[in-house]
Amino acid sequence: MSKVIFALWGDELPTRLRDGVLHERLAAAGVRRLQVNVPDELVEAAMRIDHLADPIGGFVSVWDTDPGPVAAVLADVGRVAGYAVDERRRLDPPEHWDGRRADGLANMAVLRRPAELDRAEWLRRWMTEHTAVGIRTQATFGYVQNIVERPVTESAPVVDGIVEEHFPIEAVTDMHAFYGSGGDDADLGRRVGVLMESVGRIGADRDLDLVPTARYLYDLS
Repeated sequence: MSKVIFALWGDELPTRLRDGVLHERLAAAGVRRLQVNVPDELVEAAMRIDHLADPIGGFVSVWDTDPGPVAAVLADVGRVAGYAVDERRRLDPPEHWDGRRADGLANMAVLRRPAELDRAEWLRRWMTEHTAVGIRTQATFGYVQNIVERPVTESAPVVDGIVEEHFPIEAVTDMHAFYGSGGDDADLGRRVGVLMESVGRIGADRDLDLVPTARYLYDLS
């Protein structure tokens, strides 16, 4: 199943990307399933990292749809950069396609392959080695990896991967809730150390955008 993720920049994206009129236009453009990830007040205290000079404002994901007409609709909302991706669902987050806010914090991590690693080795480290570490050391209840295959819009910033990780909402302000360490400071330190070592091996300790969001799913069929 083909998937395209659009990063967006613009004003009032949390409101405009959830607007029913926009969804009608996206449905007319061929979208049947729509995912919107935008910041809200519940995640505003979460850690955010901005590599790009102009911080990403939100994300839209669609499946099995010609990306051209979708990008044209989204361009009326703000600046758009689209990427065709290979989706790998390592932990399926709970899903309801009725537009309700999903429980918890949905972190969207935008990755770039470091120059010292070729693509095959980077993918091996990310897919084979880091995945297990990330799931084992954090309190994730949803973990979706997206390998970027190609940009589908002009002048899209270089992106090699996009990861969506779901955490309990308490993880916004509580490190133990984020890492699943149960209040044990020694275990927390161990988990952080193991994760950061693995993060460094795939280059995600630099050139990273990390956007805390709320997740919404819509059935437009």
